[in-house]
Amino acid sequence: MKMSFKRINLVVGVLFVGVVVLLALAGCVYTPYDPVDGDLMAKYGPPSAEHWLGTDEFGRDVLSRIMAGAGVSVAVSLGTVLFATISGTAIGVLTGYLGGWTDRVVMIFLESLMAFPGLLLALGIMAIIGPSKLGVVMALGLAYTPSVARIARATVFSLRQRDFVIASQAMGNSGLWTVTRHILPNCIAPLIIFSTSLFGSALLSESALSFLGLGVPPPAPTWGGMLSDGRNSMEQAVWLSIFPGAMISFALLGINMLGDAVRDLLDPRMKGAH
Repeated sequence: MKMSFKRINLVVGVLFVGVVVLLALAGCVYTPYDPVDGDLMAKYGPPSAEHWLGTDEFGRDVLSRIMAGAGVSVAVSLGTVLFATISGTAIGVLTGYLGGWTDRVVMIFLESLMAFPGLLLALGIMAIIGPSKLGVVMALGLAYTPSVARIARATVFSLRQRDFVIASQAMGNSGLWTVTRHILPNCIAPLIIFSTSLFGSALLSESALSFLGLGVPPPAPTWGGMLSDGRNSMEQAVWLSIFPGAMISFALLGINMLGDAVRDLLDPRMKGAH
């Protein structure tokens, strides 16, 4: 029973995330209609055989905009995860291995950043650098870096007194060799687990920034931006809010289920859980 539950999480998670990724890839090379240019004569068109998910206030095809918006969401979320994971791992491994005053000073700074909610910190950064795709990646990446650094640091603390690390130091190996050859490979599993959940947080935060008008600027379609535009048309075109909101929920559900499955596979503490 335990294995079947884990397998369901894995299969459904991979299926949902795979659909979102395929939608994003397809949206980069093909959309049924131009996601930016519309036809004012067809505005607020309900779902039909011609426009499967209807049209918006400018006559733009909602399905085409959702497909193009999937590419934006996946690219920004992936960039955020890579930025936060690389920078956070470098900081966490360095401070965890060196310890002492270096560790204390860096962690005081990181903990001061963590005092702010990630989205609030990203909002502040976006207000300074302005809305753009690269700006969103940098803002969210900086906001999530402290969390990754803390996980990497805690993992290094648990490893640096292990026999294989002490043996490497006793053999005269440099600190860089010991870290890259013996410590860093053992940090991969917990970082993969955290990065999976971080992907969902990044997608939700990107949608929230776009909803507030601080994400990727228009006319580029984003799920959060489409959801924000749909607020003003709830009575006459409810599909403008339903479909992008459903896609955000669909993507987050798949990412969370996949994250649970990855945790069950890689975290030894979960072997006897459930």
